[in-house]
Amino acid sequence: MDAALAALKKAAEGEDNVLYPMKEALRALATVGEVCNALREVWGTYVPSDAF
Repeated sequence: MDAALAALKKAAEGEDNVLYPMKEALRALATVGEVCNALREVWGTYVPSDAF
């Protein structure tokens, strides 16, 4: 599972499609939370601006 999450992070760092590594991580029994945390480590969390 750790290798699958690492592959997901590597795909997210570049311009690769993250769908296939995400599916592999889930097949390796990673939880949705673990997948989301891996993506948050790379992309961060969206914070909307307060300006209209």
